[in-house]
Order: sequence, then C-alpha cells, then structure tokens
Amino acid sequence: MTKPEVVPFYRAIPRLVRNPVTELARMGTDAAGRVVRLDLGPFRPYLISHPDHVQQVFKTDWTNFVRAGMFWQPLQRLIGQSIMGEGEAWESARKILQPLFTARYTATLAEDMADIIAERIVELDDFALAGRPIDVEHQMTSIVNQAVINLLFGGRITRDTAERLAPEFATCASSIGFRMLFPSVPYSIRVPGDRAFLRSTRKIHEIINPLIERAQRENIESKETKEVVSALLTARLEQGGQADLRQIRDDLVNIYGAASENTAMSLMWLWAVLHDHPEVNARLQEEIDRVIGGGPVRPSHVAEMPYLRMVLQELVRVYPSAWVVPRQTVADTEIGGVRIKAGSQVLISPYATHRLEEFWPRPEEFDPERWANEKAGSRHRYSFIPFGAGPHVCLGQHLFYIEASLLIANLFTRYRPALPYPQKLTPVLGGATLRPKEKLFLQLHPIERNLAA
Repeated sequence: MTKPEVVPFYRAIPRLVRNPVTELARMGTDAAGRVVRLDLGPFRPYLISHPDHVQQVFKTDWTNFVRAGMFWQPLQRLIGQSIMGEGEAWESARKILQPLFTARYTATLAEDMADIIAERIVELDDFALAGRPIDVEHQMTSIVNQAVINLLFGGRITRDTAERLAPEFATCASSIGFRMLFPSVPYSIRVPGDRAFLRSTRKIHEIINPLIERAQRENIESKETKEVVSALLTARLEQGGQADLRQIRDDLVNIYGAASENTAMSLMWLWAVLHDHPEVNARLQEEIDRVIGGGPVRPSHVAEMPYLRMVLQELVRVYPSAWVVPRQTVADTEIGGVRIKAGSQVLISPYATHRLEEFWPRPEEFDPERWANEKAGSRHRYSFIPFGAGPHVCLGQHLFYIEASLLIANLFTRYRPALPYPQKLTPVLGGATLRPKEKLFLQLHPIERNLAA
C-alpha cells in the first residue's frame, strides 16, 4: 500500500488562503501527479492530478465518485438537481439535454448565434472611433450572455432582462470562495459571500421562472423549435406527462452557467496571452483575414480556421474554467495505490493536470503548436480535461468552440484588438470558475474599410 504525499496543516492553510488556484496546482505538480492529502484540520481531502487517476475517477470507476458532499453544497443552492447533479435527476437531464448539445444540433443554432454576435460587435464602434478602451469582462460577458440567452429563450426575453442575468451569475461564481476553502463550516453560520450568493440566486430564479411559465402558456409543441426552453418543455412532458417548472429551471440554470460563464471567463484570459505572444497574435490575425476576407463571419468559417481552434485549446489548457472538480467516494477504494475510505472528498485539479511536465513539455508556456495534429494524437486522453470527461463530460464543449471562434473572428475582422498597456492577470481567490481578479481593458483599433461598411 502506498502512502499519499501529505501537505501539513501549517503549510496547506496559508498557501490556499493566499491563492487556492495556483497553490493547489503546485501541490499536485510538486508531487509529480502522485496522490496528495491536504491536512485542513477536520477536513482532509485528496488531491488528484495524474491522468491515470483522473481516468479512474471520471471514467473507469466513475459511479464510485459522485458529485456530492461539502464542496458541492455551495453550488447546489443555485443549480438544484439537473445535469450537474447525480442519480435519477442527472440521468433524466442527461437524456433530455444531450441531443440538444451534439455537434450537429449546435451547428443548427450557430447561424442565429453568428448574427447576434456580429450585431453586438458593431456596437463597439463607438469605443473604437473614440479611442476608448472597453472593459473586457463586461463586454465579453454581455455578448456571450445575449447569444446564450437567445439560444435558451429565443424572443421571450428582452435585452434589458438578459443583461440582468450575467452579473448575478458572476456574483454567484465569485462569492463562494470562502465556502470552497472551508467547506466544513456549518450553513447555520453566515460566512463572507453567503448573503451575496443567496441574493443573486433569488434574483436569477425571479428572472427565469416567468420565462418558463410564458413558454408553457404558449404551448409550443413543434419538435423542430431551436429554443432550448421549448425543447425542454416538450421532452419533460413526454418523459413524465407533466412539466415540473422547478426542474426545467434547474436545467436552464445549469445550461446557462456552463455555456455563458465558462466561455466569457475563458475569453478574459485571451487578450493578455495575445499581448505576451505577438507571434501568436499575428498568425491568428493572418488566418482570420485570409479565411473571412473582410466579409461577414459565418459558422462555416470556423472549420476553416484550425489555428484559431489550436489557440482556444491551448487557452483552456493553461486557463481551464473548471480549475477544481470535487467528488466524494461512495465505497472504499484505491487510487494510485493509496487507500481512500468511503465518504472521502477527492479534488481533481485540471489546472494541475495541465501543468504536469510528464505530459506537457514546457507546461507554463503558451504554445498553440502543441495542438498540431501530428502531436496531439499521442497524448494521454485524460491529460487534457477542461470540460471534464466520461459520463459527466460537459455537454457544452462544441458550443464553446463555435461561440468563442465567432466572437474572436468578428473582433479581428473589424478591429485590431490590443491591450493599451501590459496587464498581468492573476486568478481570483477561490470561486467556482477561473477568473482574473484584475480589471482588463482592451483597445479596439478600427479597420476603416469595415467601419465604413
């Protein structure tokens, strides 16, 4: 039997309080992927980062590692019981939602998504012509938010109402840091972030519930509808003979969080990366100019831009939105020769896995070339897990690549985006998704031939 690497209390707590994202990953990389046990007082989770161990948790023995326990409790107050849950609720949601997020179905949504993104990018002309930098978080979130909201609700939601959703989700994602660092604190005790989280959760429900009720009243029975809320209502009625509005709300909250928050936050990191790597920026610009040719960006262009795809893959390798993925063991088991008792908490760290030198030479270096076809095929399947893996793999990964590609291509065909000054980004302390704690501003230098069109 192998003993785990142990990070003692007096070292673990200061490091995690200082920066849980990077320090947790460093614990995994310092151990070269071996199982690590964190001594956090009464709470002692296991840190998993080696691809073989990730494969066991996500795929080969996945039923023994469930999304339950203290780490999931903070989020479950928002997401309820759906695709991010377990058991019957997860199976039901997966059966219904999986067909809506295949590559083929996503392609049918992409035309409308392309139109919305293009219209929103044009609105940035005022900033470009005035020489005013844009707030990247606000603009990326707003554009992605509107595209996703249209995908979910179609014309049932006004832009003003849609704009109210994004900041509430951002608050939820960023206000649970304390709960994630100290999950053993009882919920009878208010901790920093609790009030903000609960207030935003309530507002999200207040926005979404009337939209579901409206869709139900309209009784759209066409199975050809592209709006997810209509497809959900139809599928839930077929499955159980009645539509549980709370269940549909949970479904939509889960979809929205995955499709909007994750995409927007990934794009936050892109601009600093391109500033630090002008050769990547130049090659990306060249590819987009060559493929698009100054015309409108259409979904058919996405497949013709392999370098853009490589940049996005490298982006989510270096900055995976889901920086830590908790699980709880159902029965006694072994991982890497380490015995782990039933009920133990296991933390999978994509941020660490993506930095293991055994699988990623020069792991801290941003290098899209590592995704060239001849190189990517020989890599361990579970060394790259930005969207999870196995039965619980994120359904929205196809949507991410299309949505992000359309947004980036639209920006590059209309402007020359650049940081007005060097800006170093660091991960925010805790939170459900990997987001920078600094404000990021982007200068949009206009391309006159497009602004005049």
